[in-house]
Amino acid sequence: MVPNIDMPLARFTIGDVVRHRLFDFRGIIFDVDPEFANSEEWYEAIPEDLRPPKEQPFYHLLAENAETSYVAYVSQQNLVPDDSDEPIDHPAIATMFDRQDGRYRLRPDLRN
Repeated sequence: MVPNIDMPLARFTIGDVVRHRLFDFRGIIFDVDPEFANSEEWYEAIPEDLRPPKEQPFYHLLAENAETSYVAYVSQQNLVPDDSDEPIDHPAIATMFDRQDGRYRLRPDLRN
C-alpha cells in the first residue's frame, strides 16, 4: 500500500499526556492510527457537527475524567498537550507504562 503523502503527520506519540480540546478529559496515548481505523457505527454515532475528518491521525488513550477511567479514541484535531504535570490515575497504566522523570515510557517488554 502506498502511503497518502497528503495525510497529516502525527503530532503526538505513545506516552504523551493530552487533553481533549472540547470535553473535560485527559489521558496517555498508548497507540496511534495514521487515519481513522474504528467502526463505521462508532463514527456515525458522533454528532455530525462534531464529527472529525477520517483522514488524520487518531489516538488510543488511557483516559480519565473526574468520575471514571476508560479507553478513548480521539482525532488529532481534538487533542492538545497537557502540560499540568499531574499524574494520570488510570488502572491500566502500570501494565503498559513506567513513569520516569514525570514522563510515561512504554514498558520495555511492550516495545517492538
